[in-house]
Amino acid sequence: MLSGGFRLYSSARMLAALVFLLLCLQPAHGQTCSDGFLFDRRSRQCVDEDECRTLPDPCRGDMLCVNQNGGYLCLPRTLYSQPFRPDPPPFRPDPPPPVRPDPGYPDTALGFPDTVLPPPARAGEPSYPRLRTTAHCILGYSLAEDGTCNDIDECETNSHHCNPTQVCINTSGGYTCSCNEGFWLLGGQCQDIDECRYGYCQQLCANMAGSYSCSCNPGFILNPDARTCQDVDECEDEPCSHGCFNTYGSFMCNCDEGFELEGDGRTCIDLDECGFSEFLCQHRCVNTPGSFSCICPPGYYVFEDSRSCEDVNECETGNNTCTTAQVCFNFQGGYTCLDPLQCPLPYIEVSENQCMCSAENPACRDQPFTVLYRHMDLSSGRSVPADIFQMQATTRYPGAFYIFQIKSGNDGREFYMRQTSNVSATLVLSRPVSGPKTVVLDLEMVTVNNVINFRGSSIIRLTILVSEHPF
Repeated sequence: MLSGGFRLYSSARMLAALVFLLLCLQPAHGQTCSDGFLFDRRSRQCVDEDECRTLPDPCRGDMLCVNQNGGYLCLPRTLYSQPFRPDPPPFRPDPPPPVRPDPGYPDTALGFPDTVLPPPARAGEPSYPRLRTTAHCILGYSLAEDGTCNDIDECETNSHHCNPTQVCINTSGGYTCSCNEGFWLLGGQCQDIDECRYGYCQQLCANMAGSYSCSCNPGFILNPDARTCQDVDECEDEPCSHGCFNTYGSFMCNCDEGFELEGDGRTCIDLDECGFSEFLCQHRCVNTPGSFSCICPPGYYVFEDSRSCEDVNECETGNNTCTTAQVCFNFQGGYTCLDPLQCPLPYIEVSENQCMCSAENPACRDQPFTVLYRHMDLSSGRSVPADIFQMQATTRYPGAFYIFQIKSGNDGREFYMRQTSNVSATLVLSRPVSGPKTVVLDLEMVTVNNVINFRGSSIIRLTILVSEHPF
């Protein structure tokens, strides 16, 4: 390649070249010269060889041969009309061979192999550019026919020394061996980088040759960076039949009150509250969608707690069929109409609920002195034992004592009398009684006075209305 100027090397290289030049000037026997020079025995020096004269047809075509110190140039004839200063190519200098410059040319170029400066132009001779005399290129370049140095693509010509696992990358005047992305150099070989081992992915990672792939657990989606994951709000797609609560990576379904989750965790079905407990309602439970209701039998209404049954007092509400001559008596779950009292003979009525048999009447001699009519209600299946009625003497005589007993009506032996004092006793329910049922008991109080040799009795005719239900 042609060059319009010479590059000066560092002072160290210049000093080495000067020492080399002095050694070449010392007399020697069997001295050899570098290419382009001949040894002159007379002067004992290396002198320039004129190749333009000694070589047959050194230049082709119409190229002009111009002798140079240590070489020659083939130049187009057009170069004589204008200066020629091509740019120097990048090069790597070879080790300098021994040079014996012509003593007539002191301006020696130091540090360039086989290269010296041309002699100064003489008067009447054309002026040539200062060019390198030997046509060659530095390592990594090839000389073209036009004299230029072109880069050698070692990768394309397969003249590189990269191993099969590496990739050759051409550079200006050389090449480099590299690994593909996703590989690194270990032990002189390109080996795959396991990105998953170094936590390239936030959740799931699949390593591949020279690459990797990230994915996410269910309930997450991959972010645009293809590495991190973000939570999916599944509730936006309304996966639940009722309520939905988004969680990190998942979701939870909840149901309205009175419903429960099906096995799929999403569907809400009605909760049969009535099947949980027979005691949820006092009488009967009716299931409804999402709830339940308690109902009571006729004669009752649902209490404020929505579960208990409370008796309807038909006598107070007026919702009864009793006549004006009758007396309405209310009991649990119903009522009854009591006809006006009619005392059987020989009894006479002394009050609205009491009959008396006079002692002067011979027919009353063996009859109870008075009969008092009373009514009461009793819940079916009431727990026992239970005190249900109190009986007491209203008139007391000196020296008398009293005996209390059940005279009639206790056929099933559900009741008994327990005397609580000299003048009183209590009716006790000893066995449960199931209704609806009406029980009429004659409770007798016998008065005994041994002082006057008197024995008499009084009766309380107690009518017990037993309800159908235990409330």
